Amino acid sequence: MEASGTSGMKAALNGVPSLSILDGWWIEGCIEGMTGWAIGENHRRQNEQGGSRASDAASLYDKLARVADLYYHNKHHFYRVMTIAVAMNGSFFNTQRMMQQYVLKAYFR
Repeated sequence: MEASGTSGMKAALNGVPSLSILDGWWIEGCIEGMTGWAIGENHRRQNEQGGSRASDAASLYDKLARVADLYYHNKHHFYRVMTIAVAMNGSFFNTQRMMQQYVLKAYFR
């Protein structure tokens, strides 16, 4: 579970679709099957409802199988997901926006 999303920023700018739990920046950045894939449910909501590790594991294996199938059998679509990850997440989740928000929300209140 990460706080600022810097690993997601780097990944998106390098064309790497994310495969992660819905926590931190990925709650905002995940468009299922377009910018990457979500594992399980929203962990904040799941913790309130007593989420299951078994269902997370099943979701992980299911998504890994789908992503691997896409990568090995439909490269064109996988490359499209990579391009969308750069276009959407790379352009929105970046250091410039992060610093602008820090300055405007933390320093100039």
